[in-house]
Amino acid sequence: MTKAAVRPLSLDHITVVDATPSQLATLAGETGCAGMCLFLHPMAVLPAMPDFALIGDTPERRATRDAMRTGGVTLDLVYPFTLAGRTDVAAFEPALETAAWLGGRLANVLCYDREPARRVEKLGVLAELAGRYSIALAVEFYPPSQVRSLHEALALVEAAGRGDIGVTLDLLHLYRAGEMPGALPLLADPRIRIAQISDGPLAVAADRLEWEAGNERQLPGDGVFDIAGFVAALAPDCPVSVEVPRQSALDAGRSMLDRARRAVEATRAVLGEAEHG
Repeated sequence: MTKAAVRPLSLDHITVVDATPSQLATLAGETGCAGMCLFLHPMAVLPAMPDFALIGDTPERRATRDAMRTGGVTLDLVYPFTLAGRTDVAAFEPALETAAWLGGRLANVLCYDREPARRVEKLGVLAELAGRYSIALAVEFYPPSQVRSLHEALALVEAAGRGDIGVTLDLLHLYRAGEMPGALPLLADPRIRIAQISDGPLAVAADRLEWEAGNERQLPGDGVFDIAGFVAALAPDCPVSVEVPRQSALDAGRSMLDRARRAVEATRAVLGEAEHG
C-alpha cells in the first residue's frame, strides 16, 4: 500500500459547531488534522454552539491546550473579530490574550463598517492591538458584509499598508462573489494567509447566502466547486481548513466525530490525498 503526500488540514469549528473548544481540539487530532480554527466564544448566530468559557484563566482554556498538546494540534485561526461602525476595538484584548495563550497567530476579521476610511482606520487599530500578542489579521471577504469579494479584500489590505494584515480565502465566498474561475491566478498571493474548503451548487438565492455559509454546506465532492484547482492554485505553505457545517447531519443525530471524519475524508478524497491500497 502506498500513501500520497498529504497536505496538512485544519478542522474548522463550524464543521462541528456543537463542540466545545477542547472537544474540537480532540476531534482535530482524531481525524488527522494538523490544526484547528476556533471560536473563542459562542455566538447567537450559531445557536447549536454550546455555552463555554474560554477567555481568561478558565478550566476550558486549560483543557483545550491540553487536548491540543495531546493531539499535536495547532491553532491556525481564531474567531470572531467583527468590525462595525461602533466597535470598541479595545474590547477584543481579552480574546486576543487567550488566543495567544493557546498559540494562535492569526485572527479572522469580518468588516461591516459602511464608512471606508473608518474601516481602514479600525483595521489598523486592531492590527496594532493584536500585534502586542504576536497575532496577525486575516480579513474574510463575505458577500453580505462590506468587504464582498477577494478583490475588495486585497484592496483593503493594500489600503491598510501593513504586512501583518492578510486575507482569509473561503472557496464558498469566492463562488458566491462571482469570482471563480477568474480569481485562480490570484490565489498564490502571499497576502492570502489561510484557505477554507467546502462544496456547493453554482448559485443559491440571495436570501440563502447567510444560511448556507453558517448552517448547510456540501461535503467536498458533493457539489460542483473546483476544489482541486482551488487548492492547486494556492501557495504551497497556505494552510487549508475544512469548513463544512451540516445542520442536516447534526439534526439526523450524526456524532461530532462522524461529521468531522466525513468532512476531512471527503476533502482528502477530492484532493487525491486519500490512502489507496
